[in-house]
Amino acid sequence: MRNWCIFLLLLLYSISCDFYAASIILSDQVDPSPTKKIAVISDVHYLSPQLIEKGVALTYFENATGRNTKENHAVLQEVLLNLEHDAPHVLLITGDLTNHGERQSHLDFIKLLKPIQDAGTQIFVIPGNHDVHIPDAKAYKGESQYPVEGISSHDFIQLYRDHGYNNTLNRDNSSLSYLAELDAKLWLLAIDSNRHQEYNASSISAGRILPETLEWALQILREANEKGITVVGMMHHGLVEHMPFQESFFPNYIVEDWRKVASRLADAGLRIIFTGHFHANDITLFTSPAGNMIYDVETASMVQYPFAYRLMELEGDKISIDTRYVTSIPGNNNLEDTARKRLEMVTSRMAKNKLNASGLPIPEMMKNNLHELIVELYLVHVRGDEVLNENLQEMIKHFAEMMGVEAESESFAFDFPPEDNKVILSIGKE
Repeated sequence: MRNWCIFLLLLLYSISCDFYAASIILSDQVDPSPTKKIAVISDVHYLSPQLIEKGVALTYFENATGRNTKENHAVLQEVLLNLEHDAPHVLLITGDLTNHGERQSHLDFIKLLKPIQDAGTQIFVIPGNHDVHIPDAKAYKGESQYPVEGISSHDFIQLYRDHGYNNTLNRDNSSLSYLAELDAKLWLLAIDSNRHQEYNASSISAGRILPETLEWALQILREANEKGITVVGMMHHGLVEHMPFQESFFPNYIVEDWRKVASRLADAGLRIIFTGHFHANDITLFTSPAGNMIYDVETASMVQYPFAYRLMELEGDKISIDTRYVTSIPGNNNLEDTARKRLEMVTSRMAKNKLNASGLPIPEMMKNNLHELIVELYLVHVRGDEVLNENLQEMIKHFAEMMGVEAESESFAFDFPPEDNKVILSIGKE
């Protein structure tokens, strides 16, 4: 049973992979709030309308990625309007702000954030692997795609100076990481986990935390612990595994040497970090060998079903997490259904390609069943709180029978605890 479960996971991960300082100075100007309202969005992949026009190039791009640019713009606008109404104290954006690092996309995205910021929400960003030093940023117009201007690390700091980089308590000298004060008793540790200085022909999906950056972060956590200050973290890549065997089958979506890195951060006192990159809604609890816990709260993408974002309340050592979904937009009241079907089509195409390319002697009937199972499992995972509904259970049972083994539902525990979409977590010192 274990062997075919691993085989299934390998294919599932392969398909997903194809989707595309100074010393700390405390400020006495920010009073602690009894309740801190925090929102999180991730993987916006914003592509400026100035860089697209209807035509072969845009159609090819949208078909290849499973995206609808016009709908994506409307979804983002809906989320930003909702957040303006919800008025969180803080908005965290955990990387991949732009489609592929286009300067114009950065400029236009910043303009979209202005109404929320003007209304009083503090906005903090961290880059993703699609934001900085991208050598092949493109526009899609008419019959062709063509290169456009990207941005450097220095540009990123200047462009987002009002979204974290001008409000730092401390800056890392080795990366785009920084420390910001949310109030007198709450700090934000924003970690740059990208490898943008290594980019050559294109970006690199894999992530890592530089040794110098990790030591910088650990020193901050030690000082926070001494001062009785709570620290929340954010970065683009996952800190820990979100599915079984992810380290083996899908390493590009978690930071390099994740067990050691997660253990050191947890042992230093970090209890929660907000991440993205995988385009899925998932929360995982990791416990270090020393017994210290840390939650990795991964948020889904703004350009793909299920169009999820987080709205949370932090009070004392408890954080209440609620997931919101955009299910309709002007002109499409059935956005959730159409976007799910579009993702299903893209996933189905990739699953078939992977199965055909595997070279394994799989009978046609078994291949068809496995293909259907992979697609359903992926669609369930991206929404969070994976539940083996009756249809999935029947598919698993049928596939297991063809494999000549007994179906055991516990073998399909793809979702690590705790709950993914609505949960209250304790992040106090142990």
